[in-house]
Amino acid sequence: MGDGALSLRERSSTVRVVPSARPRKLAKVPFVELADERLQGVVSSGSDIGRVYVSSVEAGTYAFSCSTNNNRPCGGARGAFCNHIRALIGEAVLQYGAERVARYLKVEVSGEEAEAHTLTVAMTSTRPAQGDKSAAAQVFSRFLRHLAYLEFTPTTAPLPEMHWFPTTGAVA
Repeated sequence: MGDGALSLRERSSTVRVVPSARPRKLAKVPFVELADERLQGVVSSGSDIGRVYVSSVEAGTYAFSCSTNNNRPCGGARGAFCNHIRALIGEAVLQYGAERVARYLKVEVSGEEAEAHTLTVAMTSTRPAQGDKSAAAQVFSRFLRHLAYLEFTPTTAPLPEMHWFPTTGAVA
């Protein structure tokens, strides 16, 4: 592209993303993403409506982290994946598809075996270590930023602060 031609992505104010593999409910895991070499997201607490957990699993090493939105460690994530991380993996499979999640996290499973439970078993069999929880603040901040967009009045006019926001459709 050295001749000055712009790609579709550079000319457009939106970026296309792959639609969800299957519909998912947002109540338990309202935010899930494959980013920064991790599967990461926000998982609602099962016991306290005012509490959420920020959970992540690193690609390749499967090092994991789970803490509350105010940086208190998850009581269930002591040496093994807690229920929040298991829910995060399950929702990631619904959002992105098992094959894509497996490929991103570098989990070795055959195509016909790929599902949330199989991925979890494959990762936990390596005995992953506790990961660095320093990214939790960034993940939670992105989640809150996404929630703020829900407060906007629906409009078809361009919103400069959302020029990066993905549209639905297949990746070009």
